[in-house]
Amino acid sequence: MKSINPATGEILNSFEPHSDKGIEKIINSVDKTWHHWRSTSFAYRLQLMQNLGSLLKSRRDELAKLITLEMGKILKESKAEVEKCAWVCDYYAENAENILQPENIPTEAKQSFVSFQPLGTIFAVMPWNFPFWQVFRFLAPSLMAGNTAVLKHASNVPGCAMAIEELVREAGFPENVFRTLLIGSDKVENVIRHSAVKAVTLTGGTSAGKAVASVAGSVVKKCVLELGGSDPYIILNDADVEAAAEICTSARLLNAGQSCIGAKRFIVENNVYSRFLEYFAHNMSQAVFGDPFDSETVIGPLASADLRDDLHQQVLNSVQKGAEVIIGGEVPDTKGAYYPPTILESVKPGMPAYEEELFGPVASVIRVANEEEAVKIANDTAFGLGAAIFTRNTEKGGRLAEFGLDAGCCFVNDFVKSDPRLPFGGIKESGFGRELSSCGIREFVNIKTIVIK
Repeated sequence: MKSINPATGEILNSFEPHSDKGIEKIINSVDKTWHHWRSTSFAYRLQLMQNLGSLLKSRRDELAKLITLEMGKILKESKAEVEKCAWVCDYYAENAENILQPENIPTEAKQSFVSFQPLGTIFAVMPWNFPFWQVFRFLAPSLMAGNTAVLKHASNVPGCAMAIEELVREAGFPENVFRTLLIGSDKVENVIRHSAVKAVTLTGGTSAGKAVASVAGSVVKKCVLELGGSDPYIILNDADVEAAAEICTSARLLNAGQSCIGAKRFIVENNVYSRFLEYFAHNMSQAVFGDPFDSETVIGPLASADLRDDLHQQVLNSVQKGAEVIIGGEVPDTKGAYYPPTILESVKPGMPAYEEELFGPVASVIRVANEEEAVKIANDTAFGLGAAIFTRNTEKGGRLAEFGLDAGCCFVNDFVKSDPRLPFGGIKESGFGRELSSCGIREFVNIKTIVIK
């Protein structure tokens, strides 16, 4: 299992995958630890989780460098990712006990209440695009709820996976509360089926989600899926167009466009279409791509050359079907998995740029006649993760976000982002279940009814 720098192609490190015996030993050790860990106090867990948050803060620069080396994110974004992981640790350290307090419910009985008890060992299958954040947003609530966990991280970020395991250990958690399994996708089914694994969470592509859900369903195990997205951003006639274009640029280029909740389809009302496209194209064309360690760089490489080539093929196929390239659209003649900021116009149904998730810095711009058509096109997708609306009429924007858009996370005059205090997840082929907030920590507990006559 190799760690490769996508900016240079250099092999950074190699890791020996776990054997079947090694996998069995780790899972059994984690399960054995759970029988002790489940009975620890919230106060004890709180201290350890705060320790973990403090370690993340103190080692931010070191850990950010590792993220950037392994998957190409610009260093500034890597630092922000580590800081966000510390935030989610602190959030659950401070709030888990209160969220999971038993809830008394008046009935005819002497006492009736709902108790929230840990399930056991949770198995997480996580992606490379946010190699720390994706792990910590499941890890922090799972451990604070009294569960233990095993991780199958993406095969191109094994260094990040092992670093997280070491951080958990150094924070003072018992050695086998959380372990990393260095395994390929071919081993995932057997781990799900293992009797000690009680539930599964996956962040990744829709096809991977369907496969995991199928296996989990066959053995009747709970799963949470956070899958792909093709987030629509609607710019209405009354929007602050210049501000909207600036926000949309950031939303499309964050993490080099490799985000499930990245802005992907820009649906613009006719009266402001030309102005928006002018500002948007200017902003996108000014974004410097190159060395992710250079402070002037806005976009680093994509995580691998294969991913870059797949993205480019989606662009080519869309152009063949009538899309027009406004900027970008060509693979640069340089070392590394780079792809330039790209805008496609005249995007219509039947094109990859309309139907599929574009996992990179490519924007699809769609002109519409009115608000009703904008909402219709926004919802004309198999996905339903995030969506945004830009309008000066925030009352109207809120109404459309709440009742008009088919998505799990809707923002008005801002780009879609996750926040430990708010539930996060999607509908349709973007998955089911929720991460973060009180909803996330309650996904992997036994919501137990107790009635005393």
